[in-house]
Amino acid sequence: MNWKKLLSNERIKRSSLTDIRNEFESDFGRIIFSPALRRMHDKTQVFPLTTDDNIHSRLTHSNEVMSIGYTFGLKLCKSQLIQHKTGKSELELFRILPILLQNVCFIHDIGNAPFGHFGETIVSDYFKKLEKEKHPNFSKLTPRQKRDFFNYDGNAQGLRVLTKLQYLDNPFGLNLTYATLASYLKYPNHEEINTEKEKLLQDEGEFLKEKNIECSKHGVFYSEEKYFNLIVKECELINDDERILRHPLCYLMEAADSIAYVCMDMEDGFNKSLFDINYIKDSFKDNFSKIAQDIIEICNDELSDSNTKIVNIRIKLIAYFVELAYNNFESHLEKIENGNYNLELVKQDNNKIYKILEDFSVKKIFTSREINYLESTGYSVFKGLLDFYIDFIFNNNKKYVQRAKSLISQSIISTAIEENLIDLCEQILKKEKEKINKGLEKFIGNSEHIENLQQQNSMLEQKILEFEILKKEYNDLFFEQFKKVLNKEEITKLKLSKKKICKLLDPKFENLDDYSKFRIILDFISGMTDQYALNHYQKISGQRIN
Repeated sequence: MNWKKLLSNERIKRSSLTDIRNEFESDFGRIIFSPALRRMHDKTQVFPLTTDDNIHSRLTHSNEVMSIGYTFGLKLCKSQLIQHKTGKSELELFRILPILLQNVCFIHDIGNAPFGHFGETIVSDYFKKLEKEKHPNFSKLTPRQKRDFFNYDGNAQGLRVLTKLQYLDNPFGLNLTYATLASYLKYPNHEEINTEKEKLLQDEGEFLKEKNIECSKHGVFYSEEKYFNLIVKECELINDDERILRHPLCYLMEAADSIAYVCMDMEDGFNKSLFDINYIKDSFKDNFSKIAQDIIEICNDELSDSNTKIVNIRIKLIAYFVELAYNNFESHLEKIENGNYNLELVKQDNNKIYKILEDFSVKKIFTSREINYLESTGYSVFKGLLDFYIDFIFNNNKKYVQRAKSLISQSIISTAIEENLIDLCEQILKKEKEKINKGLEKFIGNSEHIENLQQQNSMLEQKILEFEILKKEYNDLFFEQFKKVLNKEEITKLKLSKKKICKLLDPKFENLDDYSKFRIILDFISGMTDQYALNHYQKISGQRIN
């Protein structure tokens, strides 16, 4: 891999620096001021809808992941191997790698739906059921489009949030650097995921020889494929076999995430009294590694109280995992770059410490009555929201459509219109043309109707001609943004051409295709906080009025 390209500080929409910060430092500012990041303060990490301020939300978790990622960045700066690969000194790397990893760790969960990963399961199961029931609008989607809903994933939604959904009069979202977006792509894949490939092969009596880590989940929606291809091309993430690979720094982001959640889940479980210090001690007693013995020693410390012990255990474990993950990264970097490393850095551990911590979650936390009760509430809310918006948006009665549309964030609708602007307008003109042609066929011999329709056709031809001129002007400038920073005059011209196109054809929500409408529904619901989703569901279902 070419590390100069992997660390590209260019953006999809080219822009220039306006202050003392470099491009990656500018990314951090864009991220930290984004509404999507703020909403993570009330999104589930482990315990949905909790009122306990001591328990982690997605935002506090992301802050902790960011801290660990920054540490990895500092280690990279000091690495002679990385200095050699990048051709940069430790000092030069200091303003690139730590901030880049900090950024990507901060946003790693930005696309997560309310109610945690259970929300993803709810969406996937819901649309699989919709397909079985042959929903008239969903059934029309292509197999590629349906995959976005059958394998719905917060990582793919996050790419949409970052590249489009912070709508500021253009379809570029936060417009982060290519390096940040590429490092974010935990699953740079929009084909079948490993479990699907495995099932297809099993049906033929074969088996999947290698489960490539980047195909573990569905990481790119149909709507973001064009931007995804730009990211892959700019950072040169395709190998000689035409396989799209993970960005190497993605492995460290994944490690930071895993370290934070297994260690902090343990602490949250302790704080919720799901287990005590003796349970932790017993979990490590049969492991004779140094780190396990260190944990047992902390547990046996009679001069410290339980709260101090749990914090000291967490500190010891994070330090252990950071060292383990980073050493695995450096020693397997060649395999990572070749796409031959299909493990998580923290799970390649002879001491099997990660497995012990995973068991805390599996055996004690996720089986707790509180989590199952609250996740059941989350299921009712999420399914209720999907039922309502799909029923209303695809209703034959326009009054229902209007009511649902008025509740959805206008910026989400504006994004969907703008990202499809030219195609949308061409479809509007095509339908107008078809309507006139049908009329001309129907009223053959009726001179009055024919004359009126011919006048309409003449006006339409003039509109088409005007649109073609505006389309060329718009497209030339729109795609020029991918190559250079537009000057003030060009920006004004682009905005004016878009305004004229919208005035000429007035593209609306109703003109969008079914895929875009389903996408809007999920954009709206997935962006909700847990509490907002609950309140919104209670209002639309008549359980509360304010």
